[in-house]
Amino acid sequence: MLKLFTDTDTDLDPQLAKQYGYSLISMPYSVEAKTVYPYVDFEEFDSHAFYDMLRGGVLPTTSAISTERYLEYFEPDFKAGNDILYVHFSRAMTNTFDAMDQAIATLKAKYPGVRFEEIDTKGITTISYAIVREVGDLVKAGKSLDEVLEWAKTEVDRFAMYFFADDLKFFRRSGRVSGLAATMGTLIGIRPIIHMSQEGKMVSVGTAKGRAKAMDVLISKIEELGDDIASHRICIGHTDAPEIAKEIGGIIEEKFGKQNIVYVPVNPTAGSHCGPNGVGVCFHAIHR
Repeated sequence: MLKLFTDTDTDLDPQLAKQYGYSLISMPYSVEAKTVYPYVDFEEFDSHAFYDMLRGGVLPTTSAISTERYLEYFEPDFKAGNDILYVHFSRAMTNTFDAMDQAIATLKAKYPGVRFEEIDTKGITTISYAIVREVGDLVKAGKSLDEVLEWAKTEVDRFAMYFFADDLKFFRRSGRVSGLAATMGTLIGIRPIIHMSQEGKMVSVGTAKGRAKAMDVLISKIEELGDDIASHRICIGHTDAPEIAKEIGGIIEEKFGKQNIVYVPVNPTAGSHCGPNGVGVCFHAIHR
């Protein structure tokens, strides 16, 4: 039997995870020394309340989970002899997978013959969400584990994501975006344009003055790189900015016709690094 896993950094909520048969690994964040595990410590993510807390000056931190916690997630399926496929956020963005690797090595020694595979989405939040759903669609359509892994070899790099943030203090503090120091982000109204690289890192690739110009850049990236976008979801992620997300969705449909657009609230762990009022677009592309 094949068991699917993903993590909360891919923006899946328990309801959607259940539809695909994914087990969710909760990636924590901390507020005022209290560690919170999404969908363990709460049932539903109140996006507006969380990002309002950030607007009020709270700066959450994030941390890796332990080897012991990974053992708790995976051992029941190892013990049952199930094949496991974990579709996860970018290895290049965290050291949490070092702990996971230790857990998997322990479990493989204890339960020889169990197959554990992973697909690195080389991203986080909305781009990971798009890939996790595509994998789920393939499994629901009856594709084998090997067929899904073969698909991932080329297709993971054919999902592109570009986004902008309103307040750079969150990214500056986290240090997760390369090239950000070179932008003019300290100037009022200047927004860096960030994308997920083929290496699975967030990279600043330019700036735009004002939100409207930043939105234009996102649309221009779809025009430049988009490939067969009508056959795939266009995922628009946002950190409590649904009106901006819907506006971008409307522009996309004006330019490209009716599309399968999905609006995705960004999870609190990733959102701790982005801050409120950020918006990004993920689409199928010729390359990232």
